Parts: sequence; structure tokens; C-alpha cells
Amino acid sequence: MPQTLNTAALGHSHVFLGEGHEQSEKRTWAVIWLCGAMMALEIVGGLAFGSIALVADGMHMSTHAGALLLAALAYSYSRKHATDERFTFGTGKLGDLAGFTSAIVLAMIAILIGYESIARLFSPVPIHFAEAIPIACLGLAVNIGSVWLLGGGHNHGHGDGQSHDGHAHKGHDEEHCIEAVGGALVLGVFEEGVPPVFRLRSEGTTTLSAADVTVETVRPGGVSQVFTMADRGGYLESIEDIPEPHAFTAQVNVAGTAHTVVFEEHDHSGGAAHRDNNMRAAFVHVIADAAVSVLVIVGLIMARAFGWLWMDPLAGIVGACVIASWAYGLVRDTGAILLDMNPDRKMSARVRDMIEQDGDRLTDLHLWRLGPGHFGAILSVATIRDRGAAFYRARLAGFKTLSHVTIEVESEA
Repeated sequence: MPQTLNTAALGHSHVFLGEGHEQSEKRTWAVIWLCGAMMALEIVGGLAFGSIALVADGMHMSTHAGALLLAALAYSYSRKHATDERFTFGTGKLGDLAGFTSAIVLAMIAILIGYESIARLFSPVPIHFAEAIPIACLGLAVNIGSVWLLGGGHNHGHGDGQSHDGHAHKGHDEEHCIEAVGGALVLGVFEEGVPPVFRLRSEGTTTLSAADVTVETVRPGGVSQVFTMADRGGYLESIEDIPEPHAFTAQVNVAGTAHTVVFEEHDHSGGAAHRDNNMRAAFVHVIADAAVSVLVIVGLIMARAFGWLWMDPLAGIVGACVIASWAYGLVRDTGAILLDMNPDRKMSARVRDMIEQDGDRLTDLHLWRLGPGHFGAILSVATIRDRGAAFYRARLAGFKTLSHVTIEVESEA
């Protein structure tokens, strides 16, 4: 008889909003007010002083303000309806939907800028440098302020490979400190650009000899493996590779003295898993506007200094291509999430290795993103042992981004 463990049935929360959701919402509204004020100033000033260039730049600013408004409304709506039972898997994907829509708007802006630039390349029009250059500089200043507000001074990525305790070194899955007579020993799993291997180093007076050190792993199913070490100059490294998953008890024998270390499987998903595509779309809009402003300023200065009127539309064409590439990246990433594509193939492989480490079979696996930093998973496991869904759920506890897991267990003859 199949056994199913559904986290929803256990009162599991369906709030899958990203970390810092409310702060991102506030920053987005602040940028909207800034862009809105700039837009109104340019349009009113242009109408009052008869400057069509000023009015045009104000209208251009309105498209970005509209995209930012879409992002802000997505933040507000998803927060207010986070516990609404009508949303089976929460409102975490609303930001991705807003990001997808915003990317379409960005692509349309790129097409418009490209069309207008090509038209001006073949049919040049007089440029009022005295008005155009200050307007472009003012627009750049507003965009820099918008970037600063959206950034909020936070570093959203942790790509340096270091743990929060500051002791892990780049490329190490997990490190453990071993108290020895001659000082601390550090055992870690190294897997940067190479198959996973053990590395052991001394941080005290102990001199490590490869002939006197072995590492034996014992996995939950009782399977053991002995690793021999080789001297790599400053540290010892296992000759044998470490099979996945990295969840086992390791007994380190150093010159006849045994030390026991427990390794647990950790969630290696990051980057795209935690990315807030709603904020990313808003950020791309202001960065795109800033990039266009820089190109326009350079083009106008060159055109004024050397009489190269073609520099202005050429700068517009380059800017349109850059914006189009950013829009394509946003459409690709957010579209994949909206279509429930597998968000992390490496994580899927680790989940499979974790379930099948002692002979059980993972017959079906569905992994999808519920929101920034939140994954959902449905698993079907076939086993000959007397195990329930709770057993496999405990095995997956190290995957912190698995926020909603449904497990079906079937007995095999």
C-alpha cells in the first residue's frame, strides 16, 4: 500500500516569498517616486519651454516608471495574498510573472529605440546639443540614484565559496576541526573542478604523514569505504574519490589515534534558486536606462566635437542591442520558472543520490521553483524495506530550499 507524506497535510506554510521581500517592495516604491518626479518635471518643462527633446525623454522615463510600478504592485499583491488558500502553492511566483511581463516591455523599448536610431541614421535630424546633453546627464543622475535605491547596500550573492563562519575554504563542501595532541587538524571535502576528495591539513605542530593516515567512511546503510592519503605538499589528499551523497560518519586514523567526524549533506543550490526576478527586472530597467544615457552622452559629445551626427543614432543602436540581450535573459529565466522547468539539475542529482544510497529506487521526481529560495518536490520511491515517507523526508532535511515536499513510498517484492 503506497504511503504518502504531504507537508500541506501537516499544516505546512505556503508562504514562499523571498528573503527581504518587504524591503525590496519599499525600495521599488521609492524609485517609482523618483522616476515619476523626474518624468513630470521633464514633460511639464518641455511643454512650457517648447522643447520636444525634453518631452520625449520624459515619455521615455514613463515607460520605465510603468515597469517599476508593475514590480511594486507584484510585491504588494503577493505579500497581501501570501496566505490566500486560492493560491495552492503560494504567491511566490508572482514576482517571476511580473519579471516576465517587464522583460517583454523591455524588449519593446529596445525595438523602439533601435527603429528610431536606424531611421535617424539614414535621415539625420538637427540636434539641439545645448538641451540634449544636460537632459541626458540629468537622466543618468536619476538612474544612478535609482540603482543605489534598488541595491539598498546589500550583497545578494555569496559566490565566494566561503561559509558564514569564515573557516571554510573555497571549493570545500564541508570542513570539520579535529582536536589532536599536536594541535587542530582540519578535514574537508574538496570538489572544485575535480571529483570530490578528502583533504586533511594541520593547523598546529602535528606533522602529517600519508603513510600514517587513513579515512574510513560509514554510510547510513552500513556500507564502509577506506580512503588512502597522498601528500600534496602542505596537506594530505585522498587518492580515491568520494561517492555521492556526502552524508556519512568518517573515522580519521592518525598514527594509531582515531577521531570520528560526521558529515551531513548540505543544500548546494544558490544563485538562481534565491534570485528575485521581480527585483532583477526592475534593476535591469534602471541599468538599461543608465547604459543608454551613457551611450547617448558619449554620442552627443562626439557629434558636437567632430560633427559626426551618425554617432548619436549609432549609440542608440548599440544601446538597443544591449537592452534586447538583457530582455532575452529575463524572458528565458522567468519563462522557465513559469513553465515549472527543473530549476537545478545538480540538486536533482543530489536528491536522487541521497534517496538511492542504499538500494532504494527513485522512480519519479518533480522539482520546481515556488518562489525566491523555495523549491517544491514530488518524489516516488520504491523500496523492499519497511520504510515510511518520514524516513526519506529526514534524509532530505539538509536541502534547506526544499520548502514543500510530497513523498510517495511503494513496496517492492
